[in-house]
Amino acid sequence: MAERRTAPGPGAREPYPPEGLPLEEARRRILAALQPLAGRELLALEAALGRVTAEPVIAAEAVPGFRASIMDGYAIAETTSPAAGTVWPLVGRSAPGAPFRRPAAGAGRGGQGEGLRPGEAIRILTGAPLPDGAGWVLPQELVERLPAAPASDSSGPGPGPGEGAECLRLTSAVGPNPWIRAAEEEAAAGEELLAAGERLGPADLARLASCGVARVAVRLRPRVALLISGDELVAAGRARGPGQIWESNGTLLAALLGRLGVVVAERRVVADDPALLRQALTELAATADLVVSTGGVSAGDTDWIRPLLAELGAVTFWKLFLKPGRPFAFGALGGKPFFGLPGNPVAAAITALQLLWPALQVLEGAPVELLPRLKVRLAAPLKRRPGRPELARARLGVSPAGALEARVEGSQASSRIGSLQGADLLLEIPADCGDLEAGAELWAQLLRLPLF
Repeated sequence: MAERRTAPGPGAREPYPPEGLPLEEARRRILAALQPLAGRELLALEAALGRVTAEPVIAAEAVPGFRASIMDGYAIAETTSPAAGTVWPLVGRSAPGAPFRRPAAGAGRGGQGEGLRPGEAIRILTGAPLPDGAGWVLPQELVERLPAAPASDSSGPGPGPGEGAECLRLTSAVGPNPWIRAAEEEAAAGEELLAAGERLGPADLARLASCGVARVAVRLRPRVALLISGDELVAAGRARGPGQIWESNGTLLAALLGRLGVVVAERRVVADDPALLRQALTELAATADLVVSTGGVSAGDTDWIRPLLAELGAVTFWKLFLKPGRPFAFGALGGKPFFGLPGNPVAAAITALQLLWPALQVLEGAPVELLPRLKVRLAAPLKRRPGRPELARARLGVSPAGALEARVEGSQASSRIGSLQGADLLLEIPADCGDLEAGAELWAQLLRLPLF
């Protein structure tokens, strides 16, 4: 996947530009190196939320498959707007799941079968099928019911219109809408409901269910292995020794990936020992589709991840021209993509969103969708020194004038997980920006996922 390169041991000078790659260039290189995973599986709709379609999904038949009433009212055998004052006899009723059926004695009279004849009306409920011959639905608010008219002398040729039946009268003019849902309103037979490569949301699953689809073929999800390195790490709940910290990156990344529909198949915490790290990297690459590490990727005396990656696979690049997130490595390990995230938790989370998440979408065969962007104004001044482009965490609000605004609260240190709590935005601050005044306009990435 990537050419083999060597890398010096911890603490040595690296053969890469000191400023690192711009974020967009790093993303371009990563995505160009990846291909979707082979294979698919067939899932019930209930298990397919968030998965990616492996093939187009086609409607087997038209839906709803019959003309239906859009509202409660009365169906008549008219094809144009009827006049106020018109009277129709009621000859039956149509409800959802219980279509109009003409009584057996009247069936076939005049060759009409089950259809509605000119001059007749039926009571109809929302979603109920319209009988043949019906061309208009009168809203029930525009109609009054009349008592049954007395039958005429039986010596005549038969009852006249309305005789012996309850009637209805149109009390006011109707508009041009006949209030009829077409038989193919949701889908026509043979219509493509979803293309291949679509990520299934609640609305997609509901539409498939409404079209009678019970199972769907989906692409395989990447199996992600997560390696957290550091001598100083202690599991939460255990006592800390001198200089130790509770390990949180594994929790943060697994939960973040879970929010994005990605399951971490295996997670290990390993000390900064090259032999232990070499073994862990080799074993994880053998069972996962993608290996992610956090920590040990910079140029310190105990940062062994990159030298080991160069030994066991290949380093494509390291270092990002980004704050937070400068120490970042991408390459190949055992023929699998490898992502070396920074050790600081905020930097690890942000680089995972910017680079790891798009890569996972490619592996799953989905079009890459980045976080949506919008323009906002700063709610308060922001102190800053020019240097690297920055993705600052902020809350989204609305000014008294109705403009979208961003509020940056507290320290933006890459070690402070609290800066992620409640964050709605990642403010895109250009490298050459210094102090920013209140009202300054910036692009921002929205940290909210779509519901449907």
